[in-house]
Amino acid sequence: MAKLGKSAQNEQEGKETVEFFKDLDREALNTERFVEKYSKPLGFIFGALILGVLGFFAYKQFVVAPKNTEAVKSFLAAQKNLAEGKDKDALGGKSAANPGFIGTANEYSSTEIGKLSSYNAGLLKFKEGKFQEAYDLLDKFSSKNKTLMAMKYGAMADAKSGLNKNDEALGLLDQAASASDDPYTTYYFTRKAGIVALGLKKNAEAKKYFSAIDEKYQDYDNGMSDSYIEMTKYY
Repeated sequence: MAKLGKSAQNEQEGKETVEFFKDLDREALNTERFVEKYSKPLGFIFGALILGVLGFFAYKQFVVAPKNTEAVKSFLAAQKNLAEGKDKDALGGKSAANPGFIGTANEYSSTEIGKLSSYNAGLLKFKEGKFQEAYDLLDKFSSKNKTLMAMKYGAMADAKSGLNKNDEALGLLDQAASASDDPYTTYYFTRKAGIVALGLKKNAEAKKYFSAIDEKYQDYDNGMSDSYIEMTKYY
């Protein structure tokens, strides 16, 4: 059998690479499935763990201040419901007897407790599929913790994707990737931005993200960035 010329062989290998990774990431490049696959584990498992710790420190910091005592009680009651899987009770906002995260966020919006409540409420609204409400609540959250800010932008990006505003989602993922000093968090959102850029056929931007991973975060990527960079040439 005649051997393929070098250029023909490279072209064939390139096509095979593209097809392989198209199959591998077909769901990831579908925005809604991508959000389902990657956002929930980060947003709810990682987020719940962090917010549980923050709830403890928030209690220690603010319970000594009388004006914040009720805010802390509301937050911890909502956090308890969340831990028990009672999402609607945790969200609250329908009665004074159960303010939940919504009520706490509205009543104490200027406090750290109120901002944390807004973040949690945003995640729960996202889980309900109410993406605009989720985005608005998440947008109210701010923190000096850079990792939490990265997660905020990532969750806001997911909300924008849910609204089929993928260009805006990409911009928020870019913010998420640059917000944190934690290498894994930066890697995670850089990779996610690269995949969304591929889905939008913004190959130059996708290559930028995957090249950054190749240069700085190979320990987390298992060499996948090289394959994604190849995809930007053909996809």
